[in-house]
Amino acid sequence: MNIRHVRKEDLNQLVRLENTGFTPEEAATEKAFINRTKTIPDTFIIAEENQEIVGYVNGPVIPVPFITDDLFNTTVPNPERGGHQSILGIVVNPKYQGRGIASLLLRQLEKQAQKKERLTVTLTCRKELIPFYEKNGYANQGIADSVHAGIQWFNMNKRLQTK
Repeated sequence: MNIRHVRKEDLNQLVRLENTGFTPEEAATEKAFINRTKTIPDTFIIAEENQEIVGYVNGPVIPVPFITDDLFNTTVPNPERGGHQSILGIVVNPKYQGRGIASLLLRQLEKQAQKKERLTVTLTCRKELIPFYEKNGYANQGIADSVHAGIQWFNMNKRLQTK
């Protein structure tokens, strides 16, 4: 398993994979992926096996502790230090699920965030995914303000160790 940062040539595989993990209403658009790969490649991590992308995690660093819906359409460059590492998407190819790839991707992003002195890693998830994130050390902070895709989302975050 190779872990690396996103490259522009990953676009087609990413869009296909995104649509296996999210409904059409939830999924990031091709335009959003183009913007993220250009703007935040440093926080867009790929898991790859035999030249196939089997999973990814991505999200910008934000100044506030919880995700806001505008982040799904607008991406700005990450600050060099500080802030909160958000996760807008984490997806593992269904045929590779159950192998710990999502947890591996979380740990990689957390390690990177810690080196950059981020305060937390923050995300929103559906109710059924809360146990997965709790198992990975994330705390449920309750129902999110998000109305993205008309779904009820829950705020989850993990405080990072500061030096």
